[in-house]
Amino acid sequence: MTYHFELRMKVRDYECDLQGIVNNANYQHYTEHTRHEFLLSEGVSFADLHARGIDAVVARMTMAFKTPLRSGDEFISRLALRKDGLKYIFQQDIFRAADERPVLRSTVEAVCLVNGRLGTCDELDATFNKYICAE
Repeated sequence: MTYHFELRMKVRDYECDLQGIVNNANYQHYTEHTRHEFLLSEGVSFADLHARGIDAVVARMTMAFKTPLRSGDEFISRLALRKDGLKYIFQQDIFRAADERPVLRSTVEAVCLVNGRLGTCDELDATFNKYICAE
């Protein structure tokens, strides 16, 4: 797979549960942070979009857990993007940095609410065009 963006992060102690592994809910935080950083790398502020009445929201997410992360582990969160109708579909995979072992495979479907109504966002379409058209 060709990824369009990647972000390195490190597991913090408080993200782990009693078993000493990252609690499953934190993987959703990791993928969300990656999407926000991807937008910022493209010059798009998630907060600025919201202030203008444009909200990109998650409509569906699937996650398959492969290898647990533990406190102190460094990992790489990678993102690829395509579009299907109104949906932006992010393939977001996480790999343990030390050995590139797959940690998480996820698909996130996002849609835009423009002034509270489901619709297209010309700004995001223009920003993502180079990735969507490259497929």
